[in-house]
Amino acid sequence: MKNITRNRFKWFLSIFVLLLLSSCVEDQELDKAVLKFDDKNIFIMNLSLGFIMFGVALQLKIDDFKRVFSTPKSVLIGFISQFIALPFLTFLLVWIFKPMPSIAMGMMIVAACPGGNISNFMTSLANGNTALSVCMTAIASVCAVIMTPFNIGFYGKRYPATKKILEDVNVDFFDMLEILGMILLIPLVMGMTVRYYKPKIADLLHKFTHYGSILIFGLIIVFAFVANMDLFLKYIHLVIFVVFAHNAIGIFTGFSLARLFKLSSKDQKTLAIETGIQNSGLGLGLISTFFYSVEGVGGMAIVAGWWGIWHIVSGLSLAYFFRNRSL
Repeated sequence: MKNITRNRFKWFLSIFVLLLLSSCVEDQELDKAVLKFDDKNIFIMNLSLGFIMFGVALQLKIDDFKRVFSTPKSVLIGFISQFIALPFLTFLLVWIFKPMPSIAMGMMIVAACPGGNISNFMTSLANGNTALSVCMTAIASVCAVIMTPFNIGFYGKRYPATKKILEDVNVDFFDMLEILGMILLIPLVMGMTVRYYKPKIADLLHKFTHYGSILIFGLIIVFAFVANMDLFLKYIHLVIFVVFAHNAIGIFTGFSLARLFKLSSKDQKTLAIETGIQNSGLGLGLISTFFYSVEGVGGMAIVAGWWGIWHIVSGLSLAYFFRNRSL
């Protein structure tokens, strides 16, 4: 059994290296591209992200947090997987394979984001721990207000090419903190407040926000593609395999840590999905807010946009694979 696992890991690693190397081709035109967003579009995108978070919060109760924290091991491992292991592994990948600066920055931003709320649906489909998934989404969203700008700044400044991008853009930690607070923290508090004081209204609203959030998430990705269609069509081949490999690393990281610490089968499924399904919509929101007018960051939106499409495909595939399996 150990030999089979070892052979699978070697096969996975070989495929990953080949995919990543195939995409690490220099194309200076991509790094010179400028993203096409204006203030109105950025406002609508951030407002939509806030609505998605509000929809997640409508199904959360204080008791949910108490229940999970009564056995905090899975939550702690999930936090380590999302905010420590994945950003660190992403930095190592960037340092070893040296993709174009804008692609590297895009990978770091996506890795620094919390898990996406569609992971809750996929965890349910996979017969995972849905309660853990929902609480992890909420906890990760709160932690992201601090951890996302920290990881972007910490790792971005330790790789010369991305350090230059951050210096050119002059991204301030507290500015990003403010944006993330507006997108994540305020809608979370509002949604939980409605759930606490008006549970019937929360139930009614959740019927619309649940599917509405998925629709809005899809529209955010489509909007980013339409606004920058010429860039996507011209350069998508340079990032397609990078995102395949990066997403696989996220899934593998969550699953491996859960297995290493001997979590239950349901929790292993949940952490694999939570770490592999990143909030790439939030990544696009940050990119459009802080980097839209700067030359040299064209690859960032392509990475985040393709992540938004691909992780839905990979997440659903993984959920169906996990559905009737006990790991």
